Amino acid sequence: MMTTPDTRFHVVHRLHRRIRVVIPGLQRDAERCALVAVLLNKHPAVRKVRVEARIGSLAIHFDPESMPPDLLLALLDRMLTSVLAAQNPSTSCADPSAPAELETTGMGTTLAVEGMSCASCAMLIEMRLRRHPGVTRAKVHFTSGMLEVAGRMERREVVQVVGALGYVVRPLDTLAQRRLVIERERQLLAQARRRLWLAAGLTLPVMILGMLMPRSWIWKSLEFLLTTPVVFGTGAPIFQRAWRLARHGSANMDTLIAIGAGAAYTYSVPVWLRGGHHLYFEAAASIITFVLLGRYLEEKAKGKAGDAIRQLMDLQPETATRILANGHEEIVPIDALQVGERILIRPGERIAADGVVVAGTSAVDESLLTGESLPVNKSRDDKVVAGCINGAGALRVEVRAVGTETVLAGIIHLVEQAQNSRLPVQKLVDQVSARFVPGVLILAGMTALYWLGRGRPLGVALTNAVSVLLIACPCALGLATPTAIMAGTGHAARRGIYIRGGESLEIASRLQVVILDKTGTLTAGHPHVVDFHNVSSLPKREILALAGSAEQPSEHFLGRAVVNHVRAARIKIAPCDGFQVHPGQGVEAQVAGRSVLIGTAAWLTERQIDPQPVLDSAARWADQGMTPLLMAIDGQASAVFAVADPIRSDARLAVKRLQQMGLRVVMVTGDLRATAQHVATSVGIRDVLAEARPHHKVAVVHQLKAKGWRVAMVGDGINDAPALAAADVGFAMGSGADIAMESAGMTLVGGELLKLPEAILLSRRTLSVIRQNLFWALIYNLVAIPEAARGRLNPMIASAAMAMSSVSVVLSALRLQHVPPEGTKHD
Repeated sequence: MMTTPDTRFHVVHRLHRRIRVVIPGLQRDAERCALVAVLLNKHPAVRKVRVEARIGSLAIHFDPESMPPDLLLALLDRMLTSVLAAQNPSTSCADPSAPAELETTGMGTTLAVEGMSCASCAMLIEMRLRRHPGVTRAKVHFTSGMLEVAGRMERREVVQVVGALGYVVRPLDTLAQRRLVIERERQLLAQARRRLWLAAGLTLPVMILGMLMPRSWIWKSLEFLLTTPVVFGTGAPIFQRAWRLARHGSANMDTLIAIGAGAAYTYSVPVWLRGGHHLYFEAAASIITFVLLGRYLEEKAKGKAGDAIRQLMDLQPETATRILANGHEEIVPIDALQVGERILIRPGERIAADGVVVAGTSAVDESLLTGESLPVNKSRDDKVVAGCINGAGALRVEVRAVGTETVLAGIIHLVEQAQNSRLPVQKLVDQVSARFVPGVLILAGMTALYWLGRGRPLGVALTNAVSVLLIACPCALGLATPTAIMAGTGHAARRGIYIRGGESLEIASRLQVVILDKTGTLTAGHPHVVDFHNVSSLPKREILALAGSAEQPSEHFLGRAVVNHVRAARIKIAPCDGFQVHPGQGVEAQVAGRSVLIGTAAWLTERQIDPQPVLDSAARWADQGMTPLLMAIDGQASAVFAVADPIRSDARLAVKRLQQMGLRVVMVTGDLRATAQHVATSVGIRDVLAEARPHHKVAVVHQLKAKGWRVAMVGDGINDAPALAAADVGFAMGSGADIAMESAGMTLVGGELLKLPEAILLSRRTLSVIRQNLFWALIYNLVAIPEAARGRLNPMIASAAMAMSSVSVVLSALRLQHVPPEGTKHD
C-alpha cells in the first residue's frame, strides 16, 4: 500500500489507466466524496470517477498520456487539502455506524425493487422519482428489477417514495446484499407458484360450474364460495397495488386487472343474492388465475434470462479466512474485509478478494479472466483476483480491493449495465406504454357505453368492457426489448464477450467495416526477441542491459519482449529516469547517464538520428514478418532487435468469417509496411495501412465514418484506446481484468479473435429478435383490442391471451440463450 506523506489518502490499487484511493477523512461522507469526484471529472484527463462513500474510496479512470499518475495524485492531494479543511456540518456529528440507507445517493446508486408486475410499474416509479427536485436521473429496469437513481436524494426518501406506490426497495451496495436479493427472488418465485396452485385448484371447479350453468342456488353459492378466496386471497396483491396507485392518481396493468376481475365479481354478487342466473364468477376467478399463471411463467423465464448475473455472483465466496495480527485465523463475512488486511486462501478455495500474494505458492485457475483453462502459477508479489480458484498450495494474500472495487464486481457491474441499457427504439415503446393504460380505460368505458346504447343488457356491456381491459397488454411491448437485451448480453458473457451497453449491441448489428490492429489482435500478443544485431562499440551485454532498463516501465507487448529477453540472459536491469512513451513510435529514457531511444526508424529520423547502420537488418527481418526495434544510444544508432509475434491460430478463419458476413476488413498498424503486409497476406486481408501512429488510426476511423460507413475498431485497448473510442463500436482484446477499465464497447475475453464474428452475429440475432417481439406485440394489441370491443372475446379467453402474450415475448428472447450464433462452428 502506498501512502502520501501526510496520509490524506492511500493508493490501494494501481493499474495503467485506473487508480483507486481510500481517503480516511471522507469515510461515510457521501457529500464530500461526491464533491471530490465532481472536481476530478472537470479535468479533461479524468474519464470517470466511481465513489464508494462507505469506505471513502475513489476509483479514478484517467488517460496516463495526458496526465501521468504522479501528477494525478498531486492534483488529488491539492483538492483534498481544501476539501478536508472545510468541515461538513451534515456529517461532522454523524454516527460512523449509521446504516447505508441513510446516505445520500451522491453521484448515483443502484437499488433492487421488489413487487413490480409489469413494465408500466417501472415507468410509474421512474416518473414519480423524477418529480423529486433532488433527483437528476432515475431509471427503473423491469426485467432485472433494478433502480438507478442519481442526485441529492436520501435513500430513506427513495424507500418512502417507492414504498408509497406499493413496492419494496433493497440495497445493492455489496455482493452479499446482491446475493440476498437473488435469494429473495427465489423465495418470491416459490410463493408465486404456491399462490398459482391454490388459485388453479379453486378456479377449475368454478369454471366447470360456469360452463354447466346450474339453476340451483346451492351450486351458485358454491361458485361464490370458491371464487371469493381466489379474487381476494390469491389476487389480493393485485388489488392492493391497484388501490395504492389509485390513491396517487396513477394506474398500471394491475389497475386493468383489478377493474376487470372486480367488475365481474361485483356484478355477480347481487345477481346471485337475488337468485339470478347470469353470473360471471368463473370470469373473475379465471382472470386472476390466468394472470397469476402468466406472471409466474414470465418471472421464471426472466430468471433464466438473468442467469449470467447469478452465475457470476456464485463465483464470490461468502466468507474469508482473515489472518489477525497475532497470527490467529478467523472466519469473517466477505463484507467485513478491509484493504490492507491479510487473508488465507486454502487449497481448492475461491479467492475472496483482489490482492497480492505475500507468502506461499500455488497454481490458480483464472479462466474467469483469461478464458484459458490452464492454471497460472502464483508466488510472492503476484496479483490474484476474487472469484478465481486456488490450486493445491496455500496462499497468504494482502487485500488490495474489496466490495464493488474488485475485478469480479466490475464484471458483474458491466453485465448489469449492458442488461439494463435501453436501445433508441425502446424510448418510443416507453412513450407508447406510458399512455397505454389510460387509453385502454377510456376505450373500455366507450365500449360499455356503446353496447348499452345499442340496448344490450348491462351484463353484456360489462363483459365486453372487461374483455377490452384484459386483452390489452402493455407488458408485451415493455418486455420486447429489455428481455432480448438481457438474454443476448447474458449469453455473450458466458461466451467470454462482455458488452458495455445496448447501444454497442445495436450498432454492432449494423457494422460495415472492421479495422484490425496487428500486435495483440491478429498476432498472439506474446512476442519474443529472436535475433539481435549490435553495430556499436559497446559489448552486447551492456547494450542489452541498457535496452532492458529503458523498456522496464513499458506496458507494450514489444517492450515486454525486450525485457523478457534481457532477463532470460540473466542480465541485471537497472532503474531508469525520464521514461517517456511516444505512442506508435517508441520509448526514451535515461539509463546510467546515457540517453536511450528504442522505436521505429522513422521516429529515430525525426529525432535527428541516422538509422542507416541498422536498416539492412531491419528490412530483412521485416520481410520475414518480424518487427524490427531500432535502438539509439546518445544520439547514435547502435542496435536492432528482431521481435517475432506469431499469428493467432484463429486469425485467418476469423477474417474469413467477417468477410463472409459482408464486412470490409482493414488492418491498421504502427508496424513497418513489409511486416504488416506479410501478416495481412497470411490472414487474407487486402486493405492495409502500416506505420500508423495512434492519431493516424483515429483519422482512418473518422474518414470511413465521414463516408457513411459504420466502423468497428479492434485492438488491445492500450495504444489503440483513441481509435477504440472514436469508432462506432470498439472491441478490446484482453482478459477479464481489462473489463474493469474503460477500454471499449465490447471486450473479447481471452483474446480469441473468433469471438469477434460471433459477437457481431449475436448482435444481429438480438436485434432481429427485438424486431420480431415488437412486431408481434403490436399486432397482438392491434388485432385483439378491436375484437374484444366487438364482443367476440369473453373475459376468460382475454385474460389467458393477455398472460400468454407476455410469456411468449420472454420465451422468444430466451432463444438467444439456447441457440448458438450461426457460423461459430469450425469450418
